[in-house]
Amino acid sequence: MKHVPLIKMLAGAALALTLASSPVIAKDSNASKEKKEALYPNATRTEPKLDLTSEKDQKALNEGLDAVNAQEKDKAVQVLQPIIDSSKSKYAQALALQGLANLHYNDGDVKGAIDLLKRALDNGTMPNDTYFQLEYMLAQFYLANEQYQPAIDTLTKWRTEGKKETADSYALEGNAYYRLEKYPQAIAAIKKAQSMTDKPNDSWNQILMASYAESGQGEEAANLAQKQLAANPNDSTALNNAVAVLMQSQKYPEAIQLMEKAKAAGAFKAEKDYVNLAKLYLITGQESSDPKPNANKAVAALEDGMSKGVVTSSYDNYKLLGDASYVADSPSKAIQAYQKAMPLAKDGEAAIRAGQLLLSESKFGEAKTLIQQGIDKGVQRKGTAYMLLAEACRGLKDKPGAIAAMQKAAQDPDTAAKAKAWLKQAQAGGGK
Repeated sequence: MKHVPLIKMLAGAALALTLASSPVIAKDSNASKEKKEALYPNATRTEPKLDLTSEKDQKALNEGLDAVNAQEKDKAVQVLQPIIDSSKSKYAQALALQGLANLHYNDGDVKGAIDLLKRALDNGTMPNDTYFQLEYMLAQFYLANEQYQPAIDTLTKWRTEGKKETADSYALEGNAYYRLEKYPQAIAAIKKAQSMTDKPNDSWNQILMASYAESGQGEEAANLAQKQLAANPNDSTALNNAVAVLMQSQKYPEAIQLMEKAKAAGAFKAEKDYVNLAKLYLITGQESSDPKPNANKAVAALEDGMSKGVVTSSYDNYKLLGDASYVADSPSKAIQAYQKAMPLAKDGEAAIRAGQLLLSESKFGEAKTLIQQGIDKGVQRKGTAYMLLAEACRGLKDKPGAIAAMQKAAQDPDTAAKAKAWLKQAQAGGGK
């Protein structure tokens, strides 16, 4: 059983890049006479002289950028594009390019936004505060466009030339390293981010936990998850993350204990809470010498969620209920669950399982019908399915049907030897 995808699945939402829907627009600094404190006072980049002298350009530029902030796309393009095409001021062109980059980003065209923002930065005429703000924005855009190494390289350049370090920048870097599967670097960056603020973002812990888990540091991941849950006992996200990393570390009893405690406290509100607990019970049951007690608990958890209308009537849920009932040695309940799963199924696996259970109860006619339905709908182990079909036919005294099914089973490498042996015996008159 692979557990790696689970942590990614549960932590995935928290690992997503968070950007403002409208990144900050840097407007013409000449428009304000107020002297502001420099954001990058120690920058190594030489501050260029501004070349915006035309009052007409300055007015048009501010009008266009105001339109961008107001999300008036058509007006913004109408005002800013002529500045890019014909203004004698490179500074005005740079800010207009930044405005159009913002429009492309808001439209979901991150690649187009990156191209325009790079043109604005390469222009070389922006003052340091504007330049470094846009360079940091470029790193964010790279991450949003899944260009993780360029995002890291841009952040490195931003720090080196701007002489500035922030917690958010290290969190951004940690996110990029995680996406590149460079987990030690991701861990170092996130821990650096957390050390720089007394109010670290909760999502940073998701990256840190996932990086620990993916790099084989299950103990660290589990400890962090449990610590986060202890700090936020009523947070369902913290609970699911803790359970995910404990499961990935195969610490199933500890995961069950956390979930039972949460359930008893009334914290179970989502379908996945009941389903994950049922899966945990089933996993631990199957790994024990007596799987029935935990399998019964899995059945009870699912039925409880279904009775409350929280666990939906889906194929996966009915299939899980059938599996748990089968392991719990409740064949009638398992058959009922599989039969409910069948109309919702994309394949015939549930029908085959129901048919197999009906065979064990000597209900050969019903078994044959379901097994044939399963085969027609598609199953992974065709040879095994045909052997079950042959067994149903034998129970019905249908020797020709049994032979036909066994001939199909003989075509599958997994069941060929056994099927051919039966056919040989049948041809000699010994098959029943």
